[in-house]
Amino acid sequence: MTILGLHHVTATVDDAQDDLDFCADALGLRLVKKTVNFDNHHVYHFYYGDTRGTPGTIWTTFPYKGHGVRVGTHGAGQVAATAFSVPTGALQFWRARLGARGIATNDVEPRFGEPVLRFSDRSGLMFELIATDRDPRVAWVAEGFDADTAIRGLHGVTLTVRDSAGTIDLMTRLLSYRIVGEAEHRTRLAAGADTPGHFIDVVADPSAAAGSNGLGTVHHVAMAIATEAEQLRLRAELLQYGCRVTEVRDRCYFKSIYFREPGGVLFEVATIQPGFTADEELASLGRDLKLPPWEEPNRRDIEAALAAVTY
Repeated sequence: MTILGLHHVTATVDDAQDDLDFCADALGLRLVKKTVNFDNHHVYHFYYGDTRGTPGTIWTTFPYKGHGVRVGTHGAGQVAATAFSVPTGALQFWRARLGARGIATNDVEPRFGEPVLRFSDRSGLMFELIATDRDPRVAWVAEGFDADTAIRGLHGVTLTVRDSAGTIDLMTRLLSYRIVGEAEHRTRLAAGADTPGHFIDVVADPSAAAGSNGLGTVHHVAMAIATEAEQLRLRAELLQYGCRVTEVRDRCYFKSIYFREPGGVLFEVATIQPGFTADEELASLGRDLKLPPWEEPNRRDIEAALAAVTY
């Protein structure tokens, strides 16, 4: 198989401290890397996940407050919702926890037999918690949580596209995805395994207006691939298919290629290695600002421009 499952999901958010408070405190995710946007080194890039930031558990953000980025619009060609996996029976705990922090929650129709709790952050991003007994992963257990309540990782993402045929064709033909569920206008695809951390749901909405990137929108969804050689082989296949694909980009903790699928959603394919312990010990992940080697000469300028945050 080419694609092993999800690697991470990346969104554009507003305030850096609000984002840390939401992801690390409210959601109980571990901050596994505090670095900068490699395309704009005056903007943080936060990575959250499990104990070591295992691919399939990673949620990442670019906090763009004060940089002139407008609020995005939700619509076709975007990730509409990011879902996290929690143990069966945990949703009552989450209703109380989020409600105590002023975060409104909404129970929506169970999806493929699993209950779903929906809510948003201050930037307007839509999240879901899906309670399941099909997730064997070991959670990072933050203060206030236990193994029966903590998030175990990504469950999946929901894409909104006007016509799902092209999206599904690319995913099943080149990316090793297979259809594992269908309901109304929703098609669930999985790669690597039919379990949380491997799902992408494609929702067809022919009347949806085009979405636009900005604050409160998901920038891209990344899928995991085992090796750089497989990544290069897939890149050649994508080019032959007709996709416009970037060159391989070194993200220090993985290497990536980017392309848009036929429905307009930005996809990334990222390698598993070297991982987040490449420049920090496991016990110290997320404590210090880490910069790529080529930015170290600019550290003083970068640190002066970044917002002060506490974690």
